[in-house]
Amino acid sequence: MNEIKIFSPASVANISCGFDVLGVCLNNIGDEMVIRKTKKKGIVISKVHGDMDIPLDNKKNVAAISASSLLNKISINHGFEIEIFKGIKSGSGIGSSAASSAGSVFGINKLIEKPFSKNELIKFAMEGEKKASGTAHADNVAPLICGGITLIRSTTEIDVINLPIPDKLFLTIIHPKIKLKTSDSRSILKHKVSLKKTIDQMANLGGFISGLYTNDFNLIKRSLKDVIVEPTRSILIPEFYKIKKSAIDNGALGSGIAGSGPSIYAMVKGEKKARKVGEAMSEILIKIGLEFNLHVSEINRNGIKVLSKKWNLKVLTIIQKKLIF
Repeated sequence: MNEIKIFSPASVANISCGFDVLGVCLNNIGDEMVIRKTKKKGIVISKVHGDMDIPLDNKKNVAAISASSLLNKISINHGFEIEIFKGIKSGSGIGSSAASSAGSVFGINKLIEKPFSKNELIKFAMEGEKKASGTAHADNVAPLICGGITLIRSTTEIDVINLPIPDKLFLTIIHPKIKLKTSDSRSILKHKVSLKKTIDQMANLGGFISGLYTNDFNLIKRSLKDVIVEPTRSILIPEFYKIKKSAIDNGALGSGIAGSGPSIYAMVKGEKKARKVGEAMSEILIKIGLEFNLHVSEINRNGIKVLSKKWNLKVLTIIQKKLIF
């Protein structure tokens, strides 16, 4: 195989109570990437479609940085060309950099016959996230590589747990069309947190995970609270609390900042209700004349997927001759 085309989905990190440790993979929003083997060693980002702000420079492009970290761990006599079709806007808060970072290492690993484990791929992808945000975090890349809802217990020695997904669990995401860099959103966070808030956040995280295991939607609802990050970051997002309230008033289990923002997520039981929640959230931004994108997504249990493969015709001819004779 000398070329692969993949779909690398969007994701929502944190989910209110799990800053830097929880992530959810989305189903119908994402990037497509074409990765080709080349005779020349190294990584080349040939084109980026759909987002002119993304650099082609290997030292600045997160897909190239992640891919290079993988190549540094293996000896091969060829390189790779990566073409990216962006479906996720950079600075949207739904894992644009993660889609590129995780997608590049996932695709290359497929092309070289999968020598690396999922945990190793997460580690490589984190290098791209470090470039994007200043911190090597895994809450977006882990659900892309593992699928579903993930808990990152440790990033020192990668330890990722796939959590159960209750039936009919949907996410509604509204993206106000303002750009908010992850690095800027992280820079305003406090470095010290009170013991009281830490205890409250730990209790909410434990409650949320327990609710997933027991299909207890009321417990999930009570646990989707963020007492540490949201109060600070919310000032960067227009009408945040009005949008959050509208989501909950219309039946959402909970609502909060998607990743570093400016997108706002709502977790909802049932697709019909998820769409109703989306309409209510939209009305707030319509009133102030701010453009937005709206997404309703079931949780993606599989993560990144292969769309197509191309084989070296010369190799295929040799194989066919061997089969005939």
